[in-house]
Amino acid sequence: MILLWLYRRLRAYWQRRSDADASPKPARAKSTRVRKQPHGKLGLILHQARYDLLAFLRNSQGRFFTLILPILFLVIFVSVFGNHRVGPNNVKASTYYVPGISALAVIAGSFVNLVISITAQRESGVLKRRRATPVPAWVLIAGRTLTAIVVSLTVMLVVLLIGRFAYGVKLPGSTIPGVLVTAVVGAITFCCLAYALTTVIHSADAAQPMVQAIMLPLYFISGVFIPNVNLPSWLRDIAKVFPVQHLAGGLHHAFDPATHGTGIVWSDLGVLALWAIAGLAIALTRFSWTPAAATT
Repeated sequence: MILLWLYRRLRAYWQRRSDADASPKPARAKSTRVRKQPHGKLGLILHQARYDLLAFLRNSQGRFFTLILPILFLVIFVSVFGNHRVGPNNVKASTYYVPGISALAVIAGSFVNLVISITAQRESGVLKRRRATPVPAWVLIAGRTLTAIVVSLTVMLVVLLIGRFAYGVKLPGSTIPGVLVTAVVGAITFCCLAYALTTVIHSADAAQPMVQAIMLPLYFISGVFIPNVNLPSWLRDIAKVFPVQHLAGGLHHAFDPATHGTGIVWSDLGVLALWAIAGLAIALTRFSWTPAAATT
């Protein structure tokens, strides 16, 4: 009797197991964990800037013109003029070109790259689609601007490190605030000017040639590539009007071994601030999220 009872119990057990294996298994409940969303205005800006930075790093053309080109210019000019004394203060060529190419690095990251990328995104419809999302427009602009500022300052830091360890160019400790303030104000200024310039460029193909046509002459007359003391006075007067010379001049002043104090040139910062205000005013009144063909 005991064996019969045990047999029936085992038979019932295995029957239940076989029925359970044959029946469809219920779907595993999906994880209810959601990704933490950014809170506050600063969180939204940082969240947007993170994705803009990833997009920049995946753009090979943008990486070359923004990261590699300033380093190539530094190596070329210091290699050619390394044993000469140049500039109005008669300093070594390396001491002159490190701050000059640092100014170029700031402009490349905050102006050149921004003009080309914003124009391309606008003409391809990316800006229009982003504007249709619930994200406020000012967050998109602030995030992209923050990315440009971070990139430009990072490239400038790389140039300064190469100048320090490869060419022995020393930055006086007391003038570090002058370099930082001038670079940040310059980056903000050229970001504003970049948004302003995109309002007059109606084709993605025209963005890069137009930027180069504007910036290359200014580099030459503003003391970035060559000391402008050797230029005619009328060219020096023209250069004083534009912000490139004031950015490069502020950095040159901070690197000058004869400079005392914090190295801040308030007149240069004032000119940069005026250009920033002008660029911001144009961008606020004329900036468009839709392709130029759709607005004509």
